[in-house]
Amino acid sequence: MRRMFVFLFVAGVVAGSAARPESRQAAEPVDVPAIARIRAEGLERSQVMDTAFWLTDRYGPRLDGSPEFEEAADWVMDRLRSWGVAAVAKERFPSPPGWSLLGFHATMTAPRVMPIVGMPKAWSPATRGTVTADVVRPIIESDADLAKYRGALRGKIVLLQPARPVRMLEHGDGTVLRYADHDGKWEQEAMSPPVPRGYRPGGSSGPVRLDLVQFYRDEGAIALFDRGPTSDLSAGGSDLSWLQQRPDGGTVLLQDEAVGLVNGRVGLPQVTLAVEHYNRMVRLLEHGVPVRVELNVSARFDEATRPSSFNIVGEIPGSDRASEVVLLGAHFDSWHGATGATDNAAGVAAMMEVLRILKATGLVPRRTVRIGLWGGEELGLVGSRAYAAAHFGTADRPAPDAARLAAYFNLDNGTGPIRGVWTQGNAAVQPIFQAWAAPLMDLGVTMISPRGVSQTDHVSFDVLGLPAFQFVQERYEYNSRTHHSSMDVYDRLQPDDLKQVATVAAVFAWHAATRDDVLPRRAAAGAAR
Repeated sequence: MRRMFVFLFVAGVVAGSAARPESRQAAEPVDVPAIARIRAEGLERSQVMDTAFWLTDRYGPRLDGSPEFEEAADWVMDRLRSWGVAAVAKERFPSPPGWSLLGFHATMTAPRVMPIVGMPKAWSPATRGTVTADVVRPIIESDADLAKYRGALRGKIVLLQPARPVRMLEHGDGTVLRYADHDGKWEQEAMSPPVPRGYRPGGSSGPVRLDLVQFYRDEGAIALFDRGPTSDLSAGGSDLSWLQQRPDGGTVLLQDEAVGLVNGRVGLPQVTLAVEHYNRMVRLLEHGVPVRVELNVSARFDEATRPSSFNIVGEIPGSDRASEVVLLGAHFDSWHGATGATDNAAGVAAMMEVLRILKATGLVPRRTVRIGLWGGEELGLVGSRAYAAAHFGTADRPAPDAARLAAYFNLDNGTGPIRGVWTQGNAAVQPIFQAWAAPLMDLGVTMISPRGVSQTDHVSFDVLGLPAFQFVQERYEYNSRTHHSSMDVYDRLQPDDLKQVATVAAVFAWHAATRDDVLPRRAAAGAAR
């Protein structure tokens, strides 16, 4: 009865849409029987949370180039093959040497004992065993200030930032973000005309910060502490400022993680602390109270894994249009502070589930449906950029396969349900996506936004002029609690929402793989970038 209800509901939505003369959806075919089968499999027999368990609790974290990264990939490849996915492989590309965190502890020993909540930055050098050192907070605002600290930092642990206020969390303060909140302001902004976009690699550090790190090293400091973001606003994730709220509350927010990678083994051990613990040390020093810390960072660099990174690919071959491809993507790497659940085991598990759903339902796509699980996203979209260059060429000199990419869909915004698609300013795809979304309105899929977003892997394809899109997801705690933090763990995943994510993505993948034409490019739509 439930399946019959779903079938009739979907059929009614599509028929109602087609009956409206003003609707542009009628011209785009919608496969109602296939949608019903996908919904039944994805919502009633889902395996997405089991996949997420293995990616996080067992094989997380998945720091790019680490042994755990390789082990997790081997498990994923075995799982895909067990579902009947073909051509499963690793496609490697050059990347930094591997790095593993072997051990860490930090304790404030004076003026009182306090176990410190913190996490070494990725690619941080190790300390020379356990060290105990005084903590200092240099105030350096110009080159002239450097002279005041020459000869005074040897053997010290340096605090890199001032303290900052930690605001109290209140009900309705935006900790959990929803598109319908605040009188619809967020949804109104998301549905407004496109804004300029561009590729903005993450994880970089400004020249002043790097010069200071070198100065501290030259002066003999033994380690550097920071407390993460400089405000309650995160720097990443979207062009929309209302998605950026970052409360604290004992969570380690790993910002500027690639500083360790920049410095490598010639740099200094660097640790990010929970802001409350960091602030306490700053205040003690400002009141003239000496602070000492016992610290151990144990880490290993591994040149043998070079080139250490890879993309995982696999596919369901198509039928009469098999040379054309619908590509589904999510980044496979995570940071090491937790198990990488919402960033991005959620996206990986959901895109894997799409392939499982298609295989389990027996649906055979006309086009090949391929999955790409990208390495190096946290280092600047390295894996997806390498794949795009190898398979599709450049914007000026496209490879033959570029014309055969029917669509690319990406997931990288956590555990929240899909509300629609960011269309990247491609007006021609809006009525198409609206038609595909109409039978999913009861699942909350209503927002086909004209705007574009950046800073995740769809950008690697979008900049080539290919039809590449990121799904609109509810952010929930993604920016406020889990993104690049020590709390990015399995418990933050929402099972029913991830079932919805995989089901909606499967519906979009199926229609992209079966429609007569590939999706229109933005240039053809006449929309500005």
